[in-house]
Amino acid sequence: MSIVRGADIAVTPWKNGMGRTRELAVHPAGAALSDFDWRVSVAEVDSAAPFSAFPGVDRQIALLEGAGFAMRFADGSEHRLDEPCVPFAFAGEASVDVTLIEGATRDFNLMLRRGVADGRIETWRAGTHALAGVVLVYATSAEIVTPEGRLQAGDVWHVPDGTQGTLTLDGESIALAVRLHRRAV
Repeated sequence: MSIVRGADIAVTPWKNGMGRTRELAVHPAGAALSDFDWRVSVAEVDSAAPFSAFPGVDRQIALLEGAGFAMRFADGSEHRLDEPCVPFAFAGEASVDVTLIEGATRDFNLMLRRGVADGRIETWRAGTHALAGVVLVYATSAEIVTPEGRLQAGDVWHVPDGTQGTLTLDGESIALAVRLHRRAV
Protein backbone atom coordinates (compact mmCIF):
# COMPACT_ATOMS: atom_id res chain seq x y z
CA MET A 1 0.00 0.00 0.00
CA SER A 2 1.32 3.41 -0.95
CA ILE A 3 -0.71 5.37 1.59
CA VAL A 4 0.95 6.69 4.73
CA ARG A 5 -1.14 8.10 7.57
CA GLY A 6 0.02 11.49 8.83
CA ALA A 7 -0.04 10.29 12.44
CA ASP A 8 2.49 7.56 11.56
CA ILE A 9 5.17 9.93 10.20
CA ALA A 10 8.00 10.57 12.66
CA VAL A 11 8.88 14.11 13.76
CA THR A 12 12.56 15.06 13.41
CA PRO A 13 14.49 18.28 14.07
CA TRP A 14 15.32 20.71 11.27
CA LYS A 15 18.81 20.64 9.83
CA ASN A 16 19.63 23.73 11.95
CA GLY A 17 17.82 22.30 15.03
CA MET A 18 15.46 25.30 15.31
CA GLY A 19 12.21 23.62 14.25
CA ARG A 20 10.56 20.27 13.49
CA THR A 21 9.67 18.42 10.32
CA ARG A 22 7.95 15.28 9.11
CA GLU A 23 9.63 13.79 6.04
CA LEU A 24 6.93 12.58 3.64
CA ALA A 25 9.24 11.34 0.87
CA VAL A 26 12.89 11.39 -0.16
CA HIS A 27 14.69 10.15 -3.27
CA PRO A 28 16.71 8.09 -3.34
CA ALA A 29 15.11 6.22 -0.45
CA GLY A 30 17.07 6.71 2.77
CA ALA A 31 19.05 9.68 1.44
CA ALA A 32 20.44 12.10 4.00
CA LEU A 33 19.88 15.88 3.97
CA SER A 34 23.21 16.27 2.17
CA ASP A 35 22.60 13.91 -0.73
CA PHE A 36 18.90 13.69 -1.67
CA ASP A 37 17.76 14.29 -5.24
CA TRP A 38 14.36 15.52 -4.04
CA ARG A 39 12.58 15.66 -0.70
CA VAL A 40 9.05 16.46 0.51
CA SER A 41 8.23 17.37 4.11
CA VAL A 42 5.83 19.18 6.41
CA ALA A 43 7.42 21.64 8.84
CA GLU A 44 6.07 22.94 12.13
CA VAL A 45 7.10 26.51 12.91
CA ASP A 46 6.42 27.62 16.50
CA SER A 47 8.66 30.69 16.76
CA ALA A 48 10.80 33.10 14.78
CA ALA A 49 13.80 31.22 13.38
CA PRO A 50 16.09 31.14 10.37
CA PHE A 51 15.46 28.50 7.72
CA SER A 52 18.12 25.84 7.28
CA ALA A 53 20.46 26.52 4.34
CA PHE A 54 20.44 24.00 1.47
CA PRO A 55 23.05 25.11 -1.09
CA GLY A 56 22.35 23.85 -4.61
CA VAL A 57 18.70 23.09 -3.81
CA ASP A 58 15.60 24.79 -5.22
CA ARG A 59 12.84 25.05 -2.62
CA GLN A 60 9.08 25.48 -2.81
CA ILE A 61 6.89 26.07 0.23
CA ALA A 62 3.12 26.35 0.81
CA LEU A 63 1.27 27.28 4.00
CA LEU A 64 -0.95 24.52 5.42
CA GLU A 65 -2.18 25.85 8.79
CA GLY A 66 -1.98 29.04 10.80
CA ALA A 67 -1.79 32.71 9.87
CA GLY A 68 1.59 32.20 8.20
CA PHE A 69 4.87 34.04 8.45
CA ALA A 70 7.01 36.72 6.88
CA MET A 71 10.14 35.48 5.14
CA ARG A 72 12.97 38.05 5.17
CA PHE A 73 15.85 37.42 2.78
CA ALA A 74 19.43 38.66 3.23
CA ASP A 75 19.07 40.86 0.13
CA GLY A 76 16.33 42.84 1.91
CA SER A 77 13.37 41.34 0.04
CA GLU A 78 10.42 39.89 1.92
CA HIS A 79 7.63 37.44 1.14
CA ARG A 80 4.53 36.88 3.28
CA LEU A 81 3.49 33.25 3.23
CA ASP A 82 -0.03 33.86 4.47
CA GLU A 83 -2.37 32.31 1.90
CA PRO A 84 -2.94 28.56 2.36
CA CYS A 85 -1.86 26.18 -0.41
CA VAL A 86 -0.18 28.82 -2.59
CA PRO A 87 3.37 27.65 -3.39
CA PHE A 88 6.33 30.04 -3.24
CA ALA A 89 9.74 29.19 -4.75
CA PHE A 90 13.18 30.33 -3.54
CA ALA A 91 16.81 29.22 -3.60
CA GLY A 92 17.85 26.85 -0.82
CA GLU A 93 21.10 28.70 -0.21
CA ALA A 94 19.23 31.95 0.48
CA SER A 95 19.54 33.28 4.02
CA VAL A 96 15.92 33.45 5.24
CA ASP A 97 14.66 34.61 8.64
CA VAL A 98 11.06 33.89 9.56
CA THR A 99 8.75 35.95 11.76
CA LEU A 100 5.37 34.45 12.62
CA ILE A 101 2.33 36.57 11.78
CA GLU A 102 0.18 35.18 14.59
CA GLY A 103 1.06 31.91 16.27
CA ALA A 104 2.36 28.56 15.12
CA THR A 105 2.12 27.39 11.51
CA ARG A 106 2.57 24.25 9.44
CA ASP A 107 3.93 24.31 5.91
CA PHE A 108 4.50 21.91 3.03
CA ASN A 109 7.98 21.82 1.48
CA LEU A 110 9.47 20.52 -1.75
CA MET A 111 13.25 20.51 -2.18
CA LEU A 112 14.84 19.71 -5.54
CA ARG A 113 18.58 19.22 -6.07
CA ARG A 114 19.39 21.76 -8.80
CA GLY A 115 20.40 20.07 -12.06
CA VAL A 116 19.21 16.66 -10.82
CA ALA A 117 15.46 16.99 -10.21
CA ASP A 118 12.92 19.47 -11.54
CA GLY A 119 9.32 19.75 -10.43
CA ARG A 120 6.66 21.73 -8.62
CA ILE A 121 3.94 21.76 -6.01
CA GLU A 122 0.45 21.88 -7.53
CA THR A 123 -2.67 22.84 -5.60
CA TRP A 124 -5.57 20.59 -6.55
CA ARG A 125 -9.16 21.56 -5.81
CA ALA A 126 -12.48 20.13 -7.03
CA GLY A 127 -12.15 18.54 -10.44
CA THR A 128 -10.09 16.00 -12.32
CA HIS A 129 -6.28 16.05 -12.23
CA ALA A 130 -3.76 14.14 -14.36
CA LEU A 131 -1.51 11.74 -12.43
CA ALA A 132 1.30 11.40 -15.02
CA GLY A 133 4.54 12.59 -13.42
CA VAL A 134 3.01 12.93 -9.94
CA VAL A 135 5.03 11.23 -7.19
CA LEU A 136 3.01 12.26 -4.14
CA VAL A 137 -0.45 13.54 -3.19
CA TYR A 138 -0.93 15.15 0.25
CA ALA A 139 -4.48 15.62 1.57
CA THR A 140 -4.83 19.07 3.13
CA SER A 141 -8.55 18.95 3.86
CA ALA A 142 -11.56 16.66 3.55
CA GLU A 143 -11.39 13.10 2.32
CA ILE A 144 -9.73 12.15 -0.96
CA VAL A 145 -10.39 8.82 -2.63
CA THR A 146 -7.39 7.37 -4.48
CA PRO A 147 -7.17 4.10 -6.43
CA GLU A 148 -5.39 2.63 -3.37
CA GLY A 149 -7.66 3.92 -0.61
CA ARG A 150 -8.97 6.98 1.20
CA LEU A 151 -6.84 9.86 2.46
CA GLN A 152 -7.79 12.03 5.41
CA ALA A 153 -6.20 15.44 6.06
CA GLY A 154 -2.47 14.94 6.68
CA ASP A 155 -2.26 11.60 4.86
CA VAL A 156 0.07 10.97 1.91
CA TRP A 157 -0.36 8.83 -1.21
CA HIS A 158 2.95 7.80 -2.76
CA VAL A 159 1.83 7.49 -6.37
CA PRO A 160 3.34 4.33 -7.91
CA ASP A 161 5.85 4.91 -10.73
CA GLY A 162 4.28 4.97 -14.16
CA THR A 163 0.76 5.74 -12.88
CA GLN A 164 -1.40 7.27 -15.58
CA GLY A 165 -5.02 8.36 -15.53
CA THR A 166 -6.64 10.93 -13.29
CA LEU A 167 -7.71 11.62 -9.73
CA THR A 168 -11.01 13.41 -9.13
CA LEU A 169 -11.50 15.61 -6.06
CA ASP A 170 -14.94 16.60 -4.81
CA GLY A 171 -15.92 20.16 -3.88
CA GLU A 172 -14.58 20.00 -0.33
CA SER A 173 -11.23 18.35 -1.01
CA ILE A 174 -7.90 20.13 -1.41
CA ALA A 175 -4.63 18.34 -2.12
CA LEU A 176 -1.05 19.34 -2.74
CA ALA A 177 0.54 17.23 -5.46
CA VAL A 178 4.25 17.00 -6.27
CA ARG A 179 4.88 16.61 -9.99
CA LEU A 180 8.42 15.85 -11.16
CA HIS A 181 9.38 16.74 -14.71
CA ARG A 182 12.42 14.48 -14.67
CA ARG A 183 13.94 12.15 -12.13
CA ALA A 184 17.48 11.22 -11.35
CA VAL A 185 18.23 7.64 -12.26
